[in-house]
Amino acid sequence: MSDKPSEERSDQEPSVPDDVWEQFARDSERHIRDSAPKEPSARARMVAERLRQQDEQGIRPEGWRTGPATDGRKSRRRRWWAILGVPLAIVLAVVAMKPSVLPGDPLGGLFGADHSGADADGPALPAETERPTGAPSTAASDTPTIDRPFAGSPAARWADGAAGIVPPEAKAVGTRTKAQVAQALQQTKALLVDANIDPATLLGGRPETALSVLDPKQPKMLDDARSSLSKPDQKHDPLRLFSRFDPDEVRLVGDVVKTRGRMTFKAGDQASVAIHADYTFVYPVSRGDSPEVTRTIVRRVLDLELPDPTKYRVTPGKLSVVRYDQDLGNSACGVYDGFLHPHFDSQGPTGAPPSGPTTDPYDRSRDIGHSDNESCGVVSRT
Repeated sequence: MSDKPSEERSDQEPSVPDDVWEQFARDSERHIRDSAPKEPSARARMVAERLRQQDEQGIRPEGWRTGPATDGRKSRRRRWWAILGVPLAIVLAVVAMKPSVLPGDPLGGLFGADHSGADADGPALPAETERPTGAPSTAASDTPTIDRPFAGSPAARWADGAAGIVPPEAKAVGTRTKAQVAQALQQTKALLVDANIDPATLLGGRPETALSVLDPKQPKMLDDARSSLSKPDQKHDPLRLFSRFDPDEVRLVGDVVKTRGRMTFKAGDQASVAIHADYTFVYPVSRGDSPEVTRTIVRRVLDLELPDPTKYRVTPGKLSVVRYDQDLGNSACGVYDGFLHPHFDSQGPTGAPPSGPTTDPYDRSRDIGHSDNESCGVVSRT
């Protein structure tokens, strides 16, 4: 094989000028010199050592972004306080508005007393659905006060006012439709509320709503009720139907009446729906500006009927009263002026001496006497 073609190719390759090779050599030498490692100066070594020690101690150097130098441990503590600060502020605000969220009231009333009438004696009781089997347990022997009028009373866990009167779900009974039964149940509640809870009635006012649900065609019933309010006496005593206090003698403490009881219904004997209501009401009262508080307890049992107007001479939609009994706890005996007269420990006895037995006014398991029973006993607690 001949090597002549190779010589021809070599002759055709362009040659590199000498000045280009010289420039390339100078640039390469400078690049090698600049990239070679250099030994740091003594000052640089000192600065590097100080930064290393500060970093180990958690100290940040002062700079235009960091501000004054700070201890890293303090900085971390401030960051944690910043994270915890907002939730803590929220908790403190809630406690300030409602100290009762803290168990046991560790603040000792620092943020003010609760004037709602409720006492911290446990959770509210569920609605009563059947007759109790015994009296409620004895509560702590706390003395009632203006701020805590139900202290030491089982009623502290009862419902407030009308909320304690819950009619059962209506259904058709005999010739009475579901709507008519529902109306009768609501009328029964209206009677109970106006007669025993409404502030105007409690202070001697006329319970017009309660009177309006009664049948004017029922012989003497409505007339006797009205007469008892205008001219009370032993035979016409409004306390048999209504709770009333003399505003010149006592004042109600707070705006809460504690209520507990139940309401039932069934088919009546006169083509009617028969309603049975059994409720106890607890009233805290005081005298004038005196801080002394006592309680009067009234239990009422009512049997009402809504007869069929197509079969009986009755007013459609009005209730007839079959039975009304009451048990008055802590009210003077033998006084028939139409008002309840609570006894206060600081005053002597009033009215006639009690002639009946000692009873527990909170015991809703026992039967109560009939309206013609004039015995007046002693209550074991208020």
